[in-house]
Amino acid sequence: MITLLADGREDAIDGLVVPYGAPVLGWERKPHGWCRGEACIPSFRAAAAETADGVDLVAFAGLLGRQAVADPDEGVVAVGEPVEPVLDRAPEFGPLPGLRGAKVALVFWASWCGCRYDLPAWEELHRELGGYGFSVVSVSLDRDPDHAGEWLAGLTHPAVVDADGRIAELYNVVNVPTVVWIDPDGRIARPQDTMTATDTFRSMNGLSSERAVAALRRWVIEGDTGTELRELRAPTADERLARLHGRVAAWLLRAGRTAAAGRHLAAAAALAPHDLAVRRGLMPLAGVDPFGEEYFRIREELEAAGIPIYRPLPDWQEAAG
Repeated sequence: MITLLADGREDAIDGLVVPYGAPVLGWERKPHGWCRGEACIPSFRAAAAETADGVDLVAFAGLLGRQAVADPDEGVVAVGEPVEPVLDRAPEFGPLPGLRGAKVALVFWASWCGCRYDLPAWEELHRELGGYGFSVVSVSLDRDPDHAGEWLAGLTHPAVVDADGRIAELYNVVNVPTVVWIDPDGRIARPQDTMTATDTFRSMNGLSSERAVAALRRWVIEGDTGTELRELRAPTADERLARLHGRVAAWLLRAGRTAAAGRHLAAAAALAPHDLAVRRGLMPLAGVDPFGEEYFRIREELEAAGIPIYRPLPDWQEAAG
């Protein structure tokens, strides 16, 4: 048996070749091709993924524009999200559909980041600006929901835990804190950007929370986003593949298969060395201190390579110190 990690689910399948008659990633075989609702892949295109025994899952995912990482020896395969052709619209999940008509600050954080101390400040902004049609939605990138729980106690804004990394994949988030502004129509008002709500770690990140929060208030009250960027920054193919290796590594770590997980973590680091949401985010599952020597080793590695920890540099950044 193989565990399939896709669409926020874990499903058991018999193998990487799916027998005819069974759905594949929600698609069903029809006389004229493979269909899901009104969408269909013509038979002549689907033939590239079909074998005598059934449908090659990884090849079929490729036809859908979805990357995959398979580790048949460990019994797991992860399939990524489709490439999003419309980058100016916020991908929907959890509470977002119910907030249409409001301006939203989508705040990515984690218990393994000092930005966890910003949550009370985000809660204050949520309450302060709620009368202007504004809401904070916080997304924890903790792979273990229990690690996020203590920091969410007493908060009233919508909050979710992205334990499988799917929301980070949808929004191409490579580190925290990252914030996305979403307008009342569900479109991107400001793309994924490093943003703080307090100056707790200003000596390390060189970011001015005063500038950032003032810009947020201007947007909520006056409608001025302070930028012409209105699309999410698209991930590269390597970044998408690195996240899938991270998803497989997380599954293996939860199963106690540390050595196998290490191979996938190494692959993720080679593909996207700057993706701390994977490299640092999985440290707690591996029993590694995310505030310890390994994290600072990675920081030094990235700085030596000229890769900024906080990407991209926002317009409210100041020189550290």
